[in-house]
Amino acid sequence: MDISDVSSGVGVLDKAAVIFDALASGPANLAELVATTGLARPTVHRLATALERHRLVGRDIHGRFVLGPRIAELSAASDEDCLLAAAGPVLTSLRDATGESAQLYRRQGEVRVCVAAAERTSGLRDIVPVGSTLPMKVGSAAQVLLAWEEPERFYQGLQGARFTATALSGVRRRGWAQSIGEREPGMASVSAPVRGPSSRVVAAVTVTGPIQRLTRHPGARLAKAAVDAADRLTEVVCRS
Repeated sequence: MDISDVSSGVGVLDKAAVIFDALASGPANLAELVATTGLARPTVHRLATALERHRLVGRDIHGRFVLGPRIAELSAASDEDCLLAAAGPVLTSLRDATGESAQLYRRQGEVRVCVAAAERTSGLRDIVPVGSTLPMKVGSAAQVLLAWEEPERFYQGLQGARFTATALSGVRRRGWAQSIGEREPGMASVSAPVRGPSSRVVAAVTVTGPIQRLTRHPGARLAKAAVDAADRLTEVVCRS
């Protein structure tokens, strides 16, 4: 895209828009960005590194510039209304199918927030009221919300966590996480990722219950149901 195509009269914003458009086609090193945008090399370097500070631009494992995670986060925020509208019926169906409580979590900074829930109506259960904030260091939902993070946030998130990088590698391979007594003694859970249009994980669907019912291998019983529910919400978000 030529800068004249996006001219708004505010030069620095127009140049940033051209950089975003170039990166929408895929990763690019500095020389490639200069060639694609037609901007001066010092200008591209200055703007790209400034945008990187704001997480609007990032780097891949080869050091090339890519669209940053903040863009996906802002996009995810715009999808929140449709996600929450769909969450109630999906979580209720998940609760009824498993007989256990179901929740939907989203990450906010260094905590995860329960944004929707369908509680088991009787018997021993794990009640997490909507609006509750829980740590990102324990629990299957925390594992899911961290497992696909960008490298810097990934390794920061592991500091002090009850799970390891190896455990999260298993989460990425399986597509779901389980925890046994991590957040609360005697309780177990299984979580699966909800993804946005960019395939970024935007939320975690969780099923929780006592270990005496779920056993010490809760994924064997609940993983498919949790993944199916998460996939239903992913479809809703990706259609919006």
